[in-house]
Amino acid sequence: MEVASDKQAGNIVLLDVRGICSFTDFFVICAGESQRQVRTIYDEIMRDLKKEGIAPHHHEGALDSGWLLLDYGDVIVHIFGAAERDYYRLDELWHEAMTVLRIQ
Repeated sequence: MEVASDKQAGNIVLLDVRGICSFTDFFVICAGESQRQVRTIYDEIMRDLKKEGIAPHHHEGALDSGWLLLDYGDVIVHIFGAAERDYYRLDELWHEAMTVLRIQ
């Protein structure tokens, strides 16, 4: 969340999905205003965690889809374009999750 915030991501939320999700413990969801910003957020998160010796188990998505995903096992990071963030509303889909932190 700190890296996303440092890169001016918007609508950042950390959801605790333990107990309601079988494949991860936390979601970090955020949005960038442009494809360039979305890519920068993605790259910086990967770079920052790589410095700590942490690599994603899986990643997917494409800039033109407006949604990039980094799967770190216990934490899955969703990086959306602004329109896609509003459209998919993962916060609402996972409404039973506890919101740990929200940065508007």
